Amino acid sequence: MEDPLILQFSSYLEIEKNASKHTISSYLIDINQFCKTKWNNQKLPFSWKDVDRYDARGFIVYLQKKEISASTICRKISALRSFFSFLMEEQIIDKNPFAGLNSPRKNKYLPKVLSIQQVGKLLEAPLKMKTNKNIKSKSYELWIKYMALRDTAILELLYSTGMRINELVKLTEDNIDLISGTVIVKGKGKKERLCPLGKYAEKAIKNSIEFRDNIQFLSKKKISTKSPLFLNKQGQGLSARSIERMMKKYLIECGLNSELSPHSLRHSFATHLLDKGAELRAVQELLGHESLSTTQIYTHISIERLKEVYDKAHPFS
Repeated sequence: MEDPLILQFSSYLEIEKNASKHTISSYLIDINQFCKTKWNNQKLPFSWKDVDRYDARGFIVYLQKKEISASTICRKISALRSFFSFLMEEQIIDKNPFAGLNSPRKNKYLPKVLSIQQVGKLLEAPLKMKTNKNIKSKSYELWIKYMALRDTAILELLYSTGMRINELVKLTEDNIDLISGTVIVKGKGKKERLCPLGKYAEKAIKNSIEFRDNIQFLSKKKISTKSPLFLNKQGQGLSARSIERMMKKYLIECGLNSELSPHSLRHSFATHLLDKGAELRAVQELLGHESLSTTQIYTHISIERLKEVYDKAHPFS
């Protein structure tokens, strides 16, 4: 059973703010964690008017004692600030206890990026690993070949567009236009953006789609242009977790850092574009960032690389 005002806020996020299920779920987790520290097992509904700035500060102290990262604490504060703003709009409370609250200083974080050569090795890995050894049947051989073509297309698409993994798993064939070389990406907040496809990604997707039609999936469900673009053996869409496991396998095969993730290809995409002179605003649009400041992290990576080159090459560095 949920507090009625929390349920009301959840509906507000979904209907009025058009927030994604992931965002709503994260907000509710953070709000419920605060409720647990404030009221523990107290009966519903909660008395939101009783929450003051001391409770808000106490929650931050509680999180810090649990050694939760500064970025996670900032996210939780933001969720609660939004919730209490909603309560003010509904005239439930008079003041927002989380407004103007100082957030912990975030540690500077530079995303992990692959070099162009490392990306090349990774993109080649699925077709290199495909083997004809221990083939059980003709249908199994077809499946192995499809899997290699599918995985190549997934990695090419991630690097070619810089899309998020959760955006990739939502793709259907209808989202891809191989004639114009573009893909419609459904991003955060259900916002759509148009991303150009590189010629290698176009070819990989085309090969994957064409070969997919030769496969007899276990579910025997008819595949249409509205089906997920990339399928598992059951004929269902791949999950984000299965793509992460797939990439880890290829990273190990290439002798690369197995801790890298599909998001590392997004970081690499942005960094390589900026390294080659792309405008920051253009990269912001391609990544689907609302704020330019979010994209600016990649300029720091480029500067760090320049410093490394400088330190190695300059005689008096």
